[in-house]
Amino acid sequence: MSIDQKTVARIAHLARVKIPEDEQKQVAKDLNAILDWVAQLDEVDVAGILPLASVNDASLRWREDKVTDGGKTADILANAPAKTAGFFTVPKVIE
Repeated sequence: MSIDQKTVARIAHLARVKIPEDEQKQVAKDLNAILDWVAQLDEVDVAGILPLASVNDASLRWREDKVTDGGKTADILANAPAKTAGFFTVPKVIE
């Protein structure tokens, strides 16, 4: 497949991108180079190769899914300027 200047103009129109006419020839050349490179990928023999989802072979450890408060109430409230019954205390604001 070859892309010419007319095709570049049509693609630019469909994409709502302004490409000046003097640049369309270079864009066509660049797109053709990209398509040639993609065509080279078709030449690679991938028979017998499984699809790769991740390069890391390790799997994640599973843990029980349970809801907890985290057990960090004292650590969280340690830096609070004011606290009452395990909660942050803030001044009342009424306008």
